[in-house]
Amino acid sequence: MKTPSSRLYDLVKSLSSTERRYFKIFINSKDAASNKYVKLFDAISASETFDDEALIRVVYGKEKVESRKYSELKAYLYDLVIKSLQSYDESSSVEYRLKNQLLGVRTLFKRSHFEDCKVILAKVKKTALDYEAFNALIEILDWEKRIAYAQTDISFLDREMKRITQEEGEYLDKLTNISAYRNIFFQILVSIRKDVSRSKTQREEFAAMMENPLMKSEASAHSFIAKVLFYRILSIYFFSTSNFESFYSSSKNLIRLMEHNKLMLREDVSEYISALNNHIISCGRLGKVEEVRETLDKLNKVKPNTSDDELKIHRQYFMNKFRLCINTGEFEEGGKELKRHLKTVEKFDKQLFIKNSFYLQYFCIYFGNSDFQNALDSLNEWISLMSGSVERKDLQSLARILNLIIHYELGNNMLLDSLLRSTYRYLNKANRLSEFERKMMNFIREAGKPHSRKEMQQILETLKQDFEELSRLPSYGVFDLFDIIAWLESKINGKPYAAVVKERFQQQSLVLANRSKV
Repeated sequence: MKTPSSRLYDLVKSLSSTERRYFKIFINSKDAASNKYVKLFDAISASETFDDEALIRVVYGKEKVESRKYSELKAYLYDLVIKSLQSYDESSSVEYRLKNQLLGVRTLFKRSHFEDCKVILAKVKKTALDYEAFNALIEILDWEKRIAYAQTDISFLDREMKRITQEEGEYLDKLTNISAYRNIFFQILVSIRKDVSRSKTQREEFAAMMENPLMKSEASAHSFIAKVLFYRILSIYFFSTSNFESFYSSSKNLIRLMEHNKLMLREDVSEYISALNNHIISCGRLGKVEEVRETLDKLNKVKPNTSDDELKIHRQYFMNKFRLCINTGEFEEGGKELKRHLKTVEKFDKQLFIKNSFYLQYFCIYFGNSDFQNALDSLNEWISLMSGSVERKDLQSLARILNLIIHYELGNNMLLDSLLRSTYRYLNKANRLSEFERKMMNFIREAGKPHSRKEMQQILETLKQDFEELSRLPSYGVFDLFDIIAWLESKINGKPYAAVVKERFQQQSLVLANRSKV
């Protein structure tokens, strides 16, 4: 039996609320409400999961319908939605507008309306220059020559050919320049994705890429688009090589560049969203907390152009906001933001949040607020969602250790023995036990035995010292996700976990501030 296609369903569900409203305006039919394709569109919009049989019942009721007829209806609606989106993009995208205007020139040219062609080309050229649409500019120059030839305007060709040839050369040079930067960008991106270990070979590859004359200075980039790529390459390179001071400078320069060009920023904000996200990360690495807050506020105020922009803003704002609250110990603020996030996240695909560390951030925030039951629920939900997945095995392993910690906090001693056995089986199967995992499991096992208060204190202090040594190793990024050392310190000193995190953050901030003065 053929599996029903979800192409139409996925397309309709991906539309933003503005795009859905535009579709209704686009079809502009008096009897639209009674049309089956409209009923199908509305049924898909209202549904939460893909169910072809349920959609058929909504559209046709008790009427018997052939599968071929329903397939034709879906195909018709799919094409109609695409046409609606094209029309929507024409009104909101400069790229579409330029293409349409140049198609208009072609139509007029075929009918010998040459003077009208010239009027349109003059307008199109101004817009194309403003938005660095170099391909359109080359096409405009070609039309100038073709119109002059059609009109046998030899004096125009004699007078303007030098200028046209010079402009064509400039635009082709800028396109070549952009293409070269894009190639460097994709080379470094592919290298990073293929080799996360930052091996010696990869470091040598990076160094060779950065020796390219194009990467020597911003002046080598001959257009706004090329300059953006220049700073994006620098940002990725400096982040990957842990040169966080330079990462901060390059990300700041990129934002400055983008904000200076308001036209391009209004046209496409997706790159700006990514630039703000990178700058937040760079500020966080250097302890520039106030700048993190300022940039988060800026990110939260970005007006999205597409549903993808809306998702990126939501995901990157909350991921960074949660990380800020977790690092600074502002768990009460994090709890308020978590409630706001959970209210709005339902309109997005849940799968888009599983692959990130969102659920572990939920855990940390609930844990910091001593809401251990919700912390456990978040952890269990993430473990369940990731069951069988090969992605982020490091986080899946960490989740098992956090599961032991939360049951230890809840005093579920009866469960801990069986949890230890199942956790050991999972970790031993997934990979060889890391030093961190081995020590943490030994601690949980030892903590379940009868000990005097003094003995327990000594066990905790020894583990804290061990973890402080491990945390200095670059391979132990686990300590960046959950402050286990702060948790051990809270047990040793009998202080709330949130208070210890806040104290440790303030101490680290002082150290960073003193370093910057040196």
